Amino acid sequence: MHTLSSLFHNCPSYTVYAMASSSNYFSSFSRASLPLFFFFFLLLLHSDASAKLSTDFYAQSCPQVFDTVKSVVKSAINQEKRIGASLLRLLFHDCFVLGCDASVLLDDTPTLLGEKTAKPNNNSLRGFEVVDRIKTAVEKVCPGVVSCADILAITARDSVVFLNGPSWEVKLGRRDSRKASFNKANTDIPPPTSSLANLTAAYAKKGLSVGDLVALSGAHTIGKARCISFRDHIYNDTDINGSFAKLRQANCPCTSGSGDNNLAPLDLQTPTVFDNDYFNNLISFKGLLHSDQELYNTSGSSSAALVKSYSRSTAAFFDGFVAAMIKMSDIRPLTGKRGEIRKNCRKVN
Repeated sequence: MHTLSSLFHNCPSYTVYAMASSSNYFSSFSRASLPLFFFFFLLLLHSDASAKLSTDFYAQSCPQVFDTVKSVVKSAINQEKRIGASLLRLLFHDCFVLGCDASVLLDDTPTLLGEKTAKPNNNSLRGFEVVDRIKTAVEKVCPGVVSCADILAITARDSVVFLNGPSWEVKLGRRDSRKASFNKANTDIPPPTSSLANLTAAYAKKGLSVGDLVALSGAHTIGKARCISFRDHIYNDTDINGSFAKLRQANCPCTSGSGDNNLAPLDLQTPTVFDNDYFNNLISFKGLLHSDQELYNTSGSSSAALVKSYSRSTAAFFDGFVAAMIKMSDIRPLTGKRGEIRKNCRKVN
């Protein structure tokens, strides 16, 4: 809770006014007026802390932002469709640490240990160069206006759209963090070996429901995973289709350290199209990751029911995914005067 002195510090113009006023100033108010006075006083002091994200945040300051981001994302996906999944994943791995604040983009420095080398990210996250190109393009049209955190949010949406997925209005107004957390990246991003209980707990910690978990997991309808992420599942788990396991074993040796970075599509049928095939795969026990298949393993669970529902209806999945993405993108954003607008997404100003 703010102390009175810290509140005045956040509102220096009011402080001067209050100090210059005589004690008789307050006596001019009736007792009935005092509560109203203090209500507006507190409202003024807390206005910065209560700043909200909005879809029209850059309507005046940078109306070109959407077209600028879209152009670079389109070019990147035309060159390599997989990059769309990578750009979407950047937002997940950002929001699940300190919040949606672009901390994931910070490079290590002598005084800052970033999140890029944490276990869930090291040699796995990609697309940073595309974000750099987007930031450069946006800075040319609106220097010092658009945050890297907002760029990640817009980029994730555009990536989904260009791969035939749903669109949504992105809420904006985030600012960029001046810090990162290597430790939280290791503890808060659920690994691909997670059980349903662990997944549920990890999402609940971020204010997300089981429904959000299932819908957001549907992002695995695009992209690829490394052998090291699914080796245990295809060799040691029993909840997997036998022929599918053998197919994946052909390019993922059982020996740890051998072929760790060999890739396989997360969605067996359409790995570059954003659709609901991912959920059909789970029902057929062809989920690539242990954590994927866990969503369907418990008969009668709410997660299994949603998997079935989404397997039957692309529209239902799209609706659930959009709602969950908007909710996830609201995790602890820096707004108002907190954080900064980075000039370079890789380092603090």
